Amino acid sequence: MVERMMGVSSTCKDGSTKIAMDNGKYVRYTPEQVEALERLYHDCPKPTSMRRQQLIRECPILSHIEPKQIKVWFQNRRCREKQRKESSRLQGVNRKLTAMNKLLMEENDRLQKQVSQLVYENSYFRQQPQNATNLATTDTSCESVVTSGQHHLTPQHPPRDASPAGLLSIAEESLAQFLSKATGTAVEWVQMPGMKPGPDSIGIVAISHGCTGVAARACGLVGLEPTRVAEILKDRPSWFRDCRAVDVINAMSTGNGGTIELLYMQLYAPTTLAPARDFWLLRYTSVLEDGSLVVCERSLNNTQNGPSMPPTQHFVRAEMLPSGYLIRPCEGGGSIIHLVDHMDLEPWSVPEVLRPLYESSTLLAQKTTMAALRHLRQISQEVSQPNVTSWGRRPAALRALSQRLSKGFNEAVNGFADEGWSLLESDGIDDVTVLVNSSPTKTMGVNFSYDNGFPSMSNAVLCAKASMLLQNVPPAILLRFLREHRSEWADSGIDAYAASAVKAGPCSLQVSRAGNFGGQLILPLAHTIENEEFMEIIKLENMGYREGMLMPSDVFLLQLCSGVDENVVGTSAELIFAPIDASFSDDAPIIPSGFRIIPLDSGMDASSPNRTLDLASALEVGPAGNRTSGDLSGRSGCTKSVMTIAFQFAFEMHLQENVASMARQYVRSIIASVQRVALALSPSHSGSHPGLWPPNGTPEANTLARWICESYRCYLGVKLFENEASDSILKTLWHHSDALMCCSLKALPVFTFANQAGLDMLETTLVALQDITLEKIFDDNGRKTLCSEFPQIMQQGFMCLQGGICLSSMGRQVSYERAVAWKVLNEEESAHCICFMFINWSFV
Repeated sequence: MVERMMGVSSTCKDGSTKIAMDNGKYVRYTPEQVEALERLYHDCPKPTSMRRQQLIRECPILSHIEPKQIKVWFQNRRCREKQRKESSRLQGVNRKLTAMNKLLMEENDRLQKQVSQLVYENSYFRQQPQNATNLATTDTSCESVVTSGQHHLTPQHPPRDASPAGLLSIAEESLAQFLSKATGTAVEWVQMPGMKPGPDSIGIVAISHGCTGVAARACGLVGLEPTRVAEILKDRPSWFRDCRAVDVINAMSTGNGGTIELLYMQLYAPTTLAPARDFWLLRYTSVLEDGSLVVCERSLNNTQNGPSMPPTQHFVRAEMLPSGYLIRPCEGGGSIIHLVDHMDLEPWSVPEVLRPLYESSTLLAQKTTMAALRHLRQISQEVSQPNVTSWGRRPAALRALSQRLSKGFNEAVNGFADEGWSLLESDGIDDVTVLVNSSPTKTMGVNFSYDNGFPSMSNAVLCAKASMLLQNVPPAILLRFLREHRSEWADSGIDAYAASAVKAGPCSLQVSRAGNFGGQLILPLAHTIENEEFMEIIKLENMGYREGMLMPSDVFLLQLCSGVDENVVGTSAELIFAPIDASFSDDAPIIPSGFRIIPLDSGMDASSPNRTLDLASALEVGPAGNRTSGDLSGRSGCTKSVMTIAFQFAFEMHLQENVASMARQYVRSIIASVQRVALALSPSHSGSHPGLWPPNGTPEANTLARWICESYRCYLGVKLFENEASDSILKTLWHHSDALMCCSLKALPVFTFANQAGLDMLETTLVALQDITLEKIFDDNGRKTLCSEFPQIMQQGFMCLQGGICLSSMGRQVSYERAVAWKVLNEEESAHCICFMFINWSFV
């Protein structure tokens, strides 16, 4: 909306446009004039005065129109465009709310049925003798047994055979049982903690309570047609990262227009401590009478007398109970979808400590059900906004890269023999497992360079892997430290060795503003809608870097990161990376390595995002006295997790013994580093470590907070906070809504302290904060303003900056209404640092 409207335009019946000027006169435009103006508008919506005058000179039909009138036309045209976009946005939100309201009404009806059933069962129990322990009731949707007050789905399986009629009978029974879970009361569903429905939410997510196996259900709205939704969901490996493969063994059409398929599916094991799972499935696709599309799946077993699949070596045969997708067309486009995942993952086959991974409905919901909805939303956004990223890659190409990283890491963790992996003998200590793969598909395109510059083709890949149990360490915090402080655990020489196996090509990576953490340059590449997963380029600092360009000789990594949000309870965290060449081509060889941390219980620690400060202090990263802290109080629940580490190296077969020895030692050194990190992060350690500050801050932190407030009052004449009592000033400053951050008085100022809002704005932690220089957070205009005004701070003591744009450490743009900078004086009234306060900031 323009600040001052100079006229109002309207369209006449003949297609011409007229504009009411300030003096009440109208200027009528002919259709030809409007067409000329529209052409310029599409090229330049906001032309300068010179451009408007040029337009008048170039278009004779506009020669009698004054530049002021053309300016008014463009103002009104921009206003109409903005109103059109806002109207379209509101219509989209209204469609989402209408669909969400329909889902909520259906959920309310289902809950009412469930309440009625529970009331009936309660009355039924009261009428029975006290010694009755197992009583049966009849559900309107499917048969169930009530034992000790809990529902256990026990579908009856009459004998079947492998004939088309027998398979159709199994399929129809599976369809009825799936629908009873999706919209009925066959399973007692409870809302998943932390999931709130809304127009921007992923949907309504629920998990099972008291049923056989683990189950999850989700309802949501996606902007894709039902047939497209079904096509995407059937391609399970494209969205379910744990799915290794789905093979269609046989397919047949049914008389009612449906399709029956026999599938064999394999799932990766998430850790080296457990075997992989496989499934022998029947999938039934059909259309209901109301036009809804249904895809349901279930395991085939011996009790049904249907077709069988012999067991596969190194796999545990798991069972999928009736599951699937109910997809209904939505008014105005898109689809309303109900997803149900119900499995028995045979937890008996894994060590007892790992059984929570296979008995958690929450984990199933996060890794499978919600992953399907997120993938559909991602595809929908890419269809509606088919933009090429600043790296010259379309979203689909970047998504394919992330899938290659994840699949390569899963293959390394599992080491299947049919992929060419073979186990090497142990060196006497069984903590690290080493495998070798010399299959042509694994080593294709991989190159090894000698020091003399003569390349030689590698003919094998070696993988060293291990798993370890962690106690009292939130996965998100540990993984974030590993990401931001690679130098604490990685060996730069081995990084260079791994990178040398990738062919170098002509450089094509244009570098945007980036974050710099602990000796590495992090370049954002892509992220999903909800930022639960993001991909980035890591440039190692020991190689050359030219402003704006990665050089062909550089060593840099493609990195995939997920699970770093501490507010998402119980989710796993992954950091997967692979060296890439400078060409960054889509078919470049990728040999991934990395970490995976999976929580083994749901009591996740909701501690402060800056717990990594404890780790920095424990590792003696810089002088402890130079670091300041805010309120580090937080809840520290007892958590267990399993970490899996897998590192791959390309090599030549005659060097196998040397490379295997190096890999074992390297992984053992990483394990030692992780154990040191975990000890520093654990609440019991941080609570007793003498070098750590108490929750209310160290004397140095309290002193700095007092200096900041006193200097602000001295130079600006007003109080920074209403209550500046010495006992609460640090806490007040830490929780202040505006971003406060201090930088050093050096030739190249770096940040030394920030409050919680400041850390959120910069998207960093107190540890990594000291790797960020002042100039890196400003754009070109901001840096020019800062350079010209900085002397004013030193002379006058303060300066005020108009609103503008700055950058977070991840390269995201941050807008702020205004900013204030002032000189912080110490007890001797000499300058200690400069404090910045960014007011009303938000991400663009």
